[in-house]
Amino acid sequence: MEKTEQKTANYTCNDYRAEMVLLGLQRQLARPDLTPEEKAELKSRIAEAEKQMGLD
Repeated sequence: MEKTEQKTANYTCNDYRAEMVLLGLQRQLARPDLTPEEKAELKSRIAEAEKQMGLD
């Protein structure tokens, strides 16, 4: 079995949920009306989510 097939076979609901949480955070960060403090908080949460997903 190739690595891509193996990774797909191990894709779980938790993986999907983590991706959707990350996507939501990124979409919030794109809002033009955020304060600098809100942007910093979102960037921190995105970095933590990426770290937990092994994307850092």
